[in-house]
Amino acid sequence: MEWIERLIEPKIQIGESRKRFSNSNLKRMMVPLFIEQLLLMVVGLADTMMVSHAGEATVSGVSLDTMIYTIFILIFSSLGAGGGVIAAQYIGRNDRENGSTAASQMFLVSFVISIILMITLLLGGKAILHLLYPGVDPAVMEACETYLWIVTLSFPANAVYNAGTALYRSMGRTSVTMRVSMMMNVINVAGNAIGIFVLHAGAAGVAWPTTISWYAAAAVMTYLCFNPENTLFIRIDRILSVNMEMIRRILNVAVPNAIEGGLFQLAKVVLGSLIATFGTAQIAANGIGQTIWSLAAVVVSSMSPIFITVIGQCIGAGDKEAARYYLWKLLRMATLLTFVWNILILLCLPLLLPLYDISEETRHLLIIIVIIHNAFCGTIGAFFGPMSAGFRATGDVKFAMYLSIFCTVIFRTSMSFLLCSGLRMGVIGIAWAMVMDWMLKAVILIIRERSGKWLSHQLI
Repeated sequence: MEWIERLIEPKIQIGESRKRFSNSNLKRMMVPLFIEQLLLMVVGLADTMMVSHAGEATVSGVSLDTMIYTIFILIFSSLGAGGGVIAAQYIGRNDRENGSTAASQMFLVSFVISIILMITLLLGGKAILHLLYPGVDPAVMEACETYLWIVTLSFPANAVYNAGTALYRSMGRTSVTMRVSMMMNVINVAGNAIGIFVLHAGAAGVAWPTTISWYAAAAVMTYLCFNPENTLFIRIDRILSVNMEMIRRILNVAVPNAIEGGLFQLAKVVLGSLIATFGTAQIAANGIGQTIWSLAAVVVSSMSPIFITVIGQCIGAGDKEAARYYLWKLLRMATLLTFVWNILILLCLPLLLPLYDISEETRHLLIIIVIIHNAFCGTIGAFFGPMSAGFRATGDVKFAMYLSIFCTVIFRTSMSFLLCSGLRMGVIGIAWAMVMDWMLKAVILIIRERSGKWLSHQLI
């Protein structure tokens, strides 16, 4: 509709010939990513419900392992993102030769690092579990060890899959990654159902479907990435040869991303220990709230890869004005979509609450923290996530890392303890500390954008 097109058009303008992406192009990238992220949420909920039928020991073991497993997933996604930024810039430069080299080296680096991490965790995983959870029940520890050992075997597939999806997203072909993700999740859900309800295999019945689904998805993505008709494709000779200069470029983006993601996960663990002191009602409200918050943030999480693709290609083409134009256009689009989506989630809240068997106190707290989250996510959500991704696409990765460390790790954590323990706001304090983190980050990012320093980097 014309009024929407006028609404998302930024004040900064460039000539029509320099607009690499039409509104229909952007829509074709957005819709599959949104569906993919939404599907992941639905599958996650289904998995959680099925795992609950495997017994409390299995549920506890899997949840404890997830804190460790998530760190490695962040490493592999960071490696993919690093390669995706470099690939997008080469696409913008119309340099298919170096772009394909970057894609091939991304697969090599991801695979080698995943093998090293897999061997390390297979040898030392048991010791790590006993170090982190020394007083855990023996049945829970047994589930922990079983689950972690099996899912660790999926690391090479996880890394290769992330490399493949990053490559396809850098080309703007998000519909392909959506279909592969659907296939992977169907395998995972069906496998969980068989492992839990048919084989009664406990933690193993949950872990093997996860590992098998990763390998199936990795095989498909690898096959697709070898297609020479793609804008960029991987070549076996360039995977087998080491190009240290290209690897350095990939790691220059990937390492700060991985540090940022790892510290964010660590901050979540620290806040989790704080929440555990609040009492049953508050813990339950936070746990359910996290699920609804994740659902409300689907648009935010689905927009970040688009910022990398679009702005990365503009930078690769040497058109910094186009990068700035698309940054603000995408911010307007993301804000509009996030606002509408968060309103829908709030309207659906009366339908979601009866699904949970919770006390009136928990219900009251849950409503408050969801309203706080959605009010701010719906208005500034595009600034604390996707905008940072846009900066990374130019090579401004260290600033994004330092900003996240300051705002999320230091500011949010300290404000959480102040509001929760000092002012005794409980889980509501956690919600307010979170949105204060977002607001601070948004202000700093806008100042950074106005300065133009985010455009002063060079990766290729």
